[in-house]
Amino acid sequence: MTRPQRGSGLPGAAVVPQAAFGHYASVPPGERLRVLLVEDDEGDAFLVGELLAETNSMIDLLVATSLSEARQRVMGVDCVLLDLGLPDAQGLDGLRQVLDMASGAAVCVLTGRSDEHLGIVAVAEGAQDYLVKGQVDGVLLTRALRYAVERKRADENARRLREVELRQAESARLERGLLPQPLMTTDQVAVHTFYRPGRHAALIGGDFFDVVQTRPDRIDLIVGDVCGHGVDEAALGVELRVAWRALILAGVPDEEVLPALEQVLMSERRLQEIFATVATTRLDLADNRATVRLAGHPPPLLLAGGRVAPVPARGGLLLGVRPRRPVAFDLEFETEDWSLLMYTDGLIEGRVGSGDDRLDVSGLTELLADPASRAVSLAELPAWLVGRAEQLNGGPLADDVAMLLVTRGGGR
Repeated sequence: MTRPQRGSGLPGAAVVPQAAFGHYASVPPGERLRVLLVEDDEGDAFLVGELLAETNSMIDLLVATSLSEARQRVMGVDCVLLDLGLPDAQGLDGLRQVLDMASGAAVCVLTGRSDEHLGIVAVAEGAQDYLVKGQVDGVLLTRALRYAVERKRADENARRLREVELRQAESARLERGLLPQPLMTTDQVAVHTFYRPGRHAALIGGDFFDVVQTRPDRIDLIVGDVCGHGVDEAALGVELRVAWRALILAGVPDEEVLPALEQVLMSERRLQEIFATVATTRLDLADNRATVRLAGHPPPLLLAGGRVAPVPARGGLLLGVRPRRPVAFDLEFETEDWSLLMYTDGLIEGRVGSGDDRLDVSGLTELLADPASRAVSLAELPAWLVGRAEQLNGGPLADDVAMLLVTRGGGR
């Protein structure tokens, strides 16, 4: 780079070449770039503009003679071409200030022959490249600026990708750790679980379930659904599940468990409009009976004697709307071979056909009564039901789906 005499440049002006790359095939093509040159030497600023103009660089050049002026003009530029010797900043201190003020732009530094080592240090500090005055022609300058912009974009994309990967890995570890492990030791019944969140790539959603055995002949089960599909709803669902387990293990009287759970919901929800639906079942294995309580939740389905029917428990009110104790329903199993399916409404809200009809409880009952379902093992039955619901829906179900299938004996 041969320096013209001082005073022959265009201080503070913008050089805006309009032509394309022309015969300079070695210069990588791309969109027009905005480059801010921070240079107090009028001659050097003029020369940079001339070098870019002679190569038809498709680069719009803005000039600032100090860091304070650069701070006012840096908005929207793709690259900053920085002289390390400025009246209001010297060396790496000026570079650090530019990196701070232009975090989204690439930075390429200009050094003298005697200060070339500063260019290497500048790259280590965060600049994308350095150029030595007197050793640059127009093609090299243009290529260096474009490559600096591409490297900055590549670095930013790699950083964002890494951040997303770390967040996803952290979320996956957290969500995997929050999925419930049934607390059960008996072999008198078997429990088959199914969970599929509605959120893309998530492991848990606002639905929740749990199983707790407190005595050799007593097992408590819960299936619930927090309205909404976000991370906050998923966290609230976990809080409710953990609170329910604690209440059961603490021996809180049956009729007080759901009111206490409602208190947790109302104190932990982020919006007053958030509510939850819940179905609980207490199994008394010694007497072969169950107690079912519903709080705005669809009823469990009973499979026994070759028949399928909803448990006729009263629906009750949603948790978090108007506190009221759900009414208990006592269910007597007529045989030692039965299954009880508890589920969330994501399973039954899918459409049936091209109209507005939903699968609903009646449609789910028909699916379970279909002879084809008897060819499916009980362990695979929840997943089979979801598959059939998605076929009827014409695609994936939009909402979270949680299921508990507890079976005794032959199961149906």
